[in-house]
Amino acid sequence: MIDEAALNNAEWCDAMCRAHGTPGTFGRRAWTNARRTPPYYPDAVTLSADASVRDVLDGIDRDTPGASVKDSFACLDLTSEGFRPLFDARWITRAGRLPAPEVGVPADTSWRAVRDPAELAAWAMAWSGGDADEAALFRPELLADRSTKVVAGYGADGRIAGGAVLSDNGRVTGVSNLFAAEGTDPAEAWAGCLTLVDAGRPVVGYESGDDLAPALAVGFEELGPLRIWLAS
Repeated sequence: MIDEAALNNAEWCDAMCRAHGTPGTFGRRAWTNARRTPPYYPDAVTLSADASVRDVLDGIDRDTPGASVKDSFACLDLTSEGFRPLFDARWITRAGRLPAPEVGVPADTSWRAVRDPAELAAWAMAWSGGDADEAALFRPELLADRSTKVVAGYGADGRIAGGAVLSDNGRVTGVSNLFAAEGTDPAEAWAGCLTLVDAGRPVVGYESGDDLAPALAVGFEELGPLRIWLAS
């Protein structure tokens, strides 16, 4: 299942890059991008546990500062190539057809897909905590991507209580960029976005630190480790 989660995540990274006009390349063992990717997005994602250092580094821009690699199986050693571990995380999955989580969605919150550029801009500002530069990462082109659904939970006052990005490739649905606004339980944000996925399909993603517990609280299980490397 880690293979499926890694591929789904690479597909989401590619969708973000396409929205910025810089699509990547899928190989048998890794996805890579020869141009620097948008902030917070890796230049390479390993798709197989047997991916080599050359599989990831030969396909990316090593000259521009800030290169990063998502080592999906936490098995590469990139220190000799001038990289350092940035952080470790855990892949997670929730099986299809599980009962709804015990943590429910508040009755005054309605979850749905973001429909237009104005709603996406509002969603991005909520995701970024009001940082306009970071919010600009989410471009309107994402709304035209059939495999990508940006979702939000709207309170009775119309304010965004939480949100996430759902990436569906027909086999699994990936959850990324999940956030909860101040005063919202992150587990409720997880429960809300789960109401918008195909109930029969496994859901995958990754989390680290304090962000892992809310996912586990709604029925996710840990799959294994991953590591993000950043060029020194």
